[in-house]
Amino acid sequence: MTENTTGRRLTVVNHDRAAAGLTYVYPVVSRRAGGVSVGVNLNVNNACNWKCIYCQVPNLKRGAAPPVDLMKLRSELTGFLRDVIDGDFMQRCVPEQARRLNDIALSGNGEPTSTPGFASVIEVIGEVRHAVSVGAEVKTVLITNGSLTHQREVREGLRRLQPINGEVWFKLDSATREGMLRMNGTRIGLTRVARNLAIAANACPTWIQTCVLAIDGDAPSNTEQSAYLEFIAEQLAQGVPIRGVLLYGLARQSYQPEADRLSSLPPSWLEAYAERIRALGLPVKVTP
Repeated sequence: MTENTTGRRLTVVNHDRAAAGLTYVYPVVSRRAGGVSVGVNLNVNNACNWKCIYCQVPNLKRGAAPPVDLMKLRSELTGFLRDVIDGDFMQRCVPEQARRLNDIALSGNGEPTSTPGFASVIEVIGEVRHAVSVGAEVKTVLITNGSLTHQREVREGLRRLQPINGEVWFKLDSATREGMLRMNGTRIGLTRVARNLAIAANACPTWIQTCVLAIDGDAPSNTEQSAYLEFIAEQLAQGVPIRGVLLYGLARQSYQPEADRLSSLPPSWLEAYAERIRALGLPVKVTP
């Protein structure tokens, strides 16, 4: 049984990392997944090597995740999953239409692959999945900006992720240096992005996840859109096995200084953009 005895109902806009009263584990009703996602937050220090303008983490700072207490992670994840699968968590806290365990997702308050010993974290998750008999249909999702996939420890983590129904959601909000600096606060080069994407996609099923929004009322420019489409087309031409694109809009309040400049785009805009991506031969899942 988890410590979340409040009976508070979760919603798609409530991604409170403290919802279960635990250090690493928290529940989410995922609008993209259409069910319950059991989140694993390794960045308990609110540190990330990127600074995305739409990030909903308050007091975000630059840095890496600290080392993980693997015994505590194992205990929390085991207890919480048992409550979800065999206990009354779903009845107490989840809307009836979403009472389905969709995935275990490494996300949280920063870049999860920045934690020392990342591969050991994946190993623990795999062992817990087996111990509590998590169904084969439940995914283990790594939500990442992809900036560290070239590192040996992360590559080993990806190797261990694949056999536990692993899936990577690789962030790509822009394919221009200016756009990545504006959206993600990073100066990483597109050559490195392409290499890291190939590493991830060849190690584990990988979807590109792209957030689109308006800044100061302006949608992404034609230049930005064309660069994004050209980048994806180039990766496909190089044989990178991208599974598809998760295209989503602004859903929750940003806690970054740019928050007041951001607004959602109409669903029709996202659908039109999705059609341009589909024309490249990739499936696109749209979440306004």
